[in-house]
Amino acid sequence: MNILGIIPSRYASTRFPGKPLAMIGSKTMIHRVYLQASKAFSDVVVATDDQRIYDEVKGFGGNVVMTSESHQSGTDRCAEAAVNYCKESGKTFDAVINIQGDEPFVKPEQLMDLGKLFEDKNVEIATLIKEASEDELFNENAVKVIFNLNNEAIYFSRNTIPFMRGKDKAEWLKNFTYYRHIGVYAYRYDVLQKITLLPQSSLELCEKLEQNRWIENGYKIKICKTDFEGLAVDTPADLQKILDTMELD
Repeated sequence: MNILGIIPSRYASTRFPGKPLAMIGSKTMIHRVYLQASKAFSDVVVATDDQRIYDEVKGFGGNVVMTSESHQSGTDRCAEAAVNYCKESGKTFDAVINIQGDEPFVKPEQLMDLGKLFEDKNVEIATLIKEASEDELFNENAVKVIFNLNNEAIYFSRNTIPFMRGKDKAEWLKNFTYYRHIGVYAYRYDVLQKITLLPQSSLELCEKLEQNRWIENGYKIKICKTDFEGLAVDTPADLQKILDTMELD
């Protein structure tokens, strides 16, 4: 099973401009993500539209490809990057893992678990989920997911799903196991190229969640459960918490 790990990385960010180049100890954020991903896969590449990020990755000896500035999502950027990297390297891949560029301590085990799902030739797309906490259950920024008995996603929502009829909301988590989505995607190579050609769907536009477009068009998303709580860096305050609490090289 040949798997390509792709890290989409943009310089622009409303809440944290220049985030990929922020220093975390002695290394930039993008460098730390790259190192973690490289523990899972032998082929990892950063996909960026910014020369500063390109130069940083080249500087620490990583693989990097330039992509268009017009992409609307990390998935679109991954699709172009996969094609470009295959052309440059002469390699082919069975699946592509889209790795979040703002999780400097992503667990290699999580990424490998996702990759293993593609040993089943019926798996088209896969993603990570985790049990939702009390704080996340009614937080619209924590995307919830429901799935069928085959561990395939049925729907993703910013709302709390399923709705528990007849019980006070304070009792919901005690009576049902709710799950939230962790935004790490994996795609079979040919499926990745196909889904980026799909027009935006009504459910996607309503929830602002691109994965609902794929479900609405008949693609199956396999879910992979994890217990690890990631350390995503969305703001400078998030980064400061890491610097204050962790010993870094």
